[in-house]
Amino acid sequence: VRATQAIMECLLEQEVDTVFGYPGGTILNLYDELYNYKDKIRHVLTAHEQGASHAADGYARSTGKVGVCFATSGPGATNLTTGIATAYMDSSPVVFITCNVSENLLGKDSFQEVDITGIAMPITKATYLVRDPQTIPDVMRQAFAVAATGRPGPVLIDFLKNVTFLNTMIDYEFIPWTQNRATSSIRELAVNHGLKAPEPDVGDINKLVDMIAQSQRPLIICGGGVVRGRADKQFREFAEKLDAPVAITVMGGGGFPGDHPLTTGMIGMHGSQASNVACNECDLLIAVGCRFSDRVATDPKDFAKQAKIVHIDIDRAEIDKNVLTHHHIIGDARRVLELLNEKLPQHDYPEWKAWVFSHPEVPLKKDDVLHPHEILETIQAVTGGDAVVATDVGQHQMWCAQYYHFSRPGQFITSGGFG
Repeated sequence: VRATQAIMECLLEQEVDTVFGYPGGTILNLYDELYNYKDKIRHVLTAHEQGASHAADGYARSTGKVGVCFATSGPGATNLTTGIATAYMDSSPVVFITCNVSENLLGKDSFQEVDITGIAMPITKATYLVRDPQTIPDVMRQAFAVAATGRPGPVLIDFLKNVTFLNTMIDYEFIPWTQNRATSSIRELAVNHGLKAPEPDVGDINKLVDMIAQSQRPLIICGGGVVRGRADKQFREFAEKLDAPVAITVMGGGGFPGDHPLTTGMIGMHGSQASNVACNECDLLIAVGCRFSDRVATDPKDFAKQAKIVHIDIDRAEIDKNVLTHHHIIGDARRVLELLNEKLPQHDYPEWKAWVFSHPEVPLKKDDVLHPHEILETIQAVTGGDAVVATDVGQHQMWCAQYYHFSRPGQFITSGGFG
């Protein structure tokens, strides 16, 4: 098949139905092929590559699938960098596909040439520069595996223009993603790159169950890992079994119902009084899929200073990075919570909960001024709480996090780590 055809077929292998992008000279051969697949793959043309990068990221967040974005070489590729960095900071799986100059022009400061794989290296899980068209199927499959497996994140593939010449033919066999994820090369990739989440240690699970048994004032933090891992059902079961107040980070919006009786609201710099008071006074803090950013733990040395801190995360590099912990469990949030729920008896903390929820927000004035919380609560009522809400960054973003009570993963589309 044509090399460009193999690229499209690999997208279909991964069940890609939508691509966001903006064309340019070096990627035109790929766009010519995409036209042949217009009945199978929808292309969303944006006014700027950065818009395409954010759109693909938003698609990934809302659907839970891997987003895909196309851009051309040089300025087209560099225009993606803000979107790539945003996806990286917020652990959103997106495959960015660019095309560079031809092999004979590479490294010569040619027109619209840039080392995009080098530029993107610090803000991606992996980058690939494809010089040999025969490697296209393996690279495409690996890129999607890397983006979606373990802690999700962006991956960039840069094809040299000569790789995409329409007369370039390669050997290719269609392998559905359900099968190619099980192939030996993908399994080996997952092991070698630490992409596959480790099975949680049973001893670590048992230790947390014991710590909970000794606690009188537990607090749970719902972080972005609950949303990314679609672990909302397991998290809710855990929270209701523990019967502990639940504080929610900006990235955790939708991981636990915002209107649940156990919800204390957002935690941190812009958080609710109940969440921050509970954090200061709890004796056990269990953070699930939370990276303790400076917006949550503004002063790490005084953060939850009365508590034993337990961190549950898929990424070992996050443990003790910002806040020192007393115990941690490495693993996928859904799997860790499943094991915890099997062992955890029903708890009840009526006095602790009553004290935490006795700290409401400062009452707003009763006047003729239209207040932010009234606007957000009205929008929620009109939409039945079922809307997908996308925000820019700033005060209105905080109002959305505070007052629109999200109920499911993928409902709140916003930039957390990169702003």
